[in-house]
Amino acid sequence: MGFGFNEFGFSGFGTGFTIFQIMFTLVFVIVIGMFIVVAVKGISQWNKNNHSPRLTVPATIVAKRTNVSHHHHHNHGGTGMHHTSTSTSYYVTFQVDSGDRMELHVAGSEYGMLIEGDHGNLTFQGTRYLGFERT
Repeated sequence: MGFGFNEFGFSGFGTGFTIFQIMFTLVFVIVIGMFIVVAVKGISQWNKNNHSPRLTVPATIVAKRTNVSHHHHHNHGGTGMHHTSTSTSYYVTFQVDSGDRMELHVAGSEYGMLIEGDHGNLTFQGTRYLGFERT
């Protein structure tokens, strides 16, 4: 007796391997697709910022926050060693005279110099923080 095609279009003993190939390909395509979407969004935001005017407006610092990301690296050389690293992103929320608020990513050195409640002139371009000068 030979092995024919079943209702799923697979034949005989190769069914498990074929399903694995389909799932592997599907996951691969999804992961690559996600990378492409993230890259396109990043390039789009960068381009939008570059075409936005540089503005300097009176503003007040109303909040600060950090986001700490943990990265675990495994050594695949057979030694079983693991390496962990962290990175911190810094954000400051500014309120302009109209009452609108914007949260901007700032460098760590800037973050430490900015204090909630400070009033001054915020300079930005799109979503890009360029500076804050106290008045």
